[in-house]
Amino acid sequence: MPGSATDGARTMADKAMALETRGTCAAETPPMDRLLSTLVREPVTCLPDASIASVLQTMHRYAIGSIVVVDQEQRPIGIFTLHDLLSRVALPQRNLTEPIAQVMTRDLTTLPPKATAYEAALAMVRHGIRHVLVVDSGRLIGVISEKDLFSLQRVSMRQLSQDIKNADSLESLKQFSAEVRTLAQSMLVQGVAAEQLTQFIASLNDLLTQRLIDLEFRQEELGAIRLCWLALGSEGRLEQTLSTDQDNGIIFEPPAGTTPEAVRERLLPIAKRINLALDACGFPLCKGDIMASNPQWCLSAAEWRAKFAAWIDSGSPEALLHGSIFFDFRPLHGESRLAAELRAWLMSRVCTNRRFLHQMAENALRNRPPLGFFRDFALDGSGEHRDTIDLKLNGATLFVDAARILSLQTGVPATNTAQRLRLSADKMGIDRDEVESWIEAFYFIQRLRLRNQHQQNLHGKPMGNRINPYALNRLERHILKEAFRQAKALQARLALDYQVAGSG
Repeated sequence: MPGSATDGARTMADKAMALETRGTCAAETPPMDRLLSTLVREPVTCLPDASIASVLQTMHRYAIGSIVVVDQEQRPIGIFTLHDLLSRVALPQRNLTEPIAQVMTRDLTTLPPKATAYEAALAMVRHGIRHVLVVDSGRLIGVISEKDLFSLQRVSMRQLSQDIKNADSLESLKQFSAEVRTLAQSMLVQGVAAEQLTQFIASLNDLLTQRLIDLEFRQEELGAIRLCWLALGSEGRLEQTLSTDQDNGIIFEPPAGTTPEAVRERLLPIAKRINLALDACGFPLCKGDIMASNPQWCLSAAEWRAKFAAWIDSGSPEALLHGSIFFDFRPLHGESRLAAELRAWLMSRVCTNRRFLHQMAENALRNRPPLGFFRDFALDGSGEHRDTIDLKLNGATLFVDAARILSLQTGVPATNTAQRLRLSADKMGIDRDEVESWIEAFYFIQRLRLRNQHQQNLHGKPMGNRINPYALNRLERHILKEAFRQAKALQARLALDYQVAGSG
């Protein structure tokens, strides 16, 4: 953890876990974990007043597919690519004497030199682009292209995302879903950090779900109905692992003169087909029926506000359980405005409700890190799970629950656990090193979960979250104990903030 004696040990443990997963003794940096500063190629640039003709001559001379447009101080203001040449110059038959500024792409995606190749690949997947600019203190120092990353990664992540977007059938999406899982396991084997890996999984799963919804809705005539498909739970937090079911809902806005019941009756059959299609793609139906095809979770904006208000006012165990799932909602498809407005209303309703936040904290603190006397592990003592611990319930969830409460308290709208902790801590004046220790502990546990699921899958076993910590090597056990200690420290802060007795 940063600022602690275990900092070096944690790094060594991450490497050891990656090496064990790969089944090799090599200690090289995984290719996609390399810093962009070690990969970046010298940029070819031009000024905004350069003519289109001169820019094309430069691109031809250097045999490149893009050129960055910069100002006099080497600050990037645009990029011109072969795609721009076709769509903005050739097809419209633009005059080649015009300045390149007239046809360049102005919406740039940039990363710092210390970012990794995976962060660049993730940006390409999310934004559907082929080039990322590497910028230091506002000045351009290089360009990373999809081709550069492809040389490091055998599977083109952007190509997979494009294939998903262009899929025209459920059968195609089932195939691409399997490829997402294969790619995720390949990334795990290469030693990719858990934070990046879970975001990759969630981002590609988002694209797949969005395409499924597109295919279903294009067959329907919904008229003036405005709706948004909501991702809940781990998907809402962008924290999906290799084994994840589906949690989702719908928020809609009934057209004038139409009742919520009538809209719901129209949407439920479509939602059912989407849920079944997701199941066919490897996202099992939720055992608790937290799905958009359940009438309870296909609601108008007013009904969602009433539902949340009832949970907040009640504070019952069931209400607190629902809070742990539904407070993590994120818009996935459709009118994101509806989700944003619900989030704004929810934050204003909760952040001043000290009683409800206290109840949430009290409920979260009932789940303790599995540490026994002398800081040894406290294992389940009987039944089919004897001598194991649940890395999700008694590990990751400790951080997820605390981060949710802190974000509600501080009015932070983010749903991702790491983002919630960082942004809430900034507002609360918590030391950054302390926060990063919590986050690294959380992602160490997440990586253990991912590796465990990968190994279970390799051996044809159901993927789950239980491990025997004594099956880990000594270094990993040490780091896992430290991770649980960090969870205990985070819970201690929560207990102090909300004066929860008996939680030390």
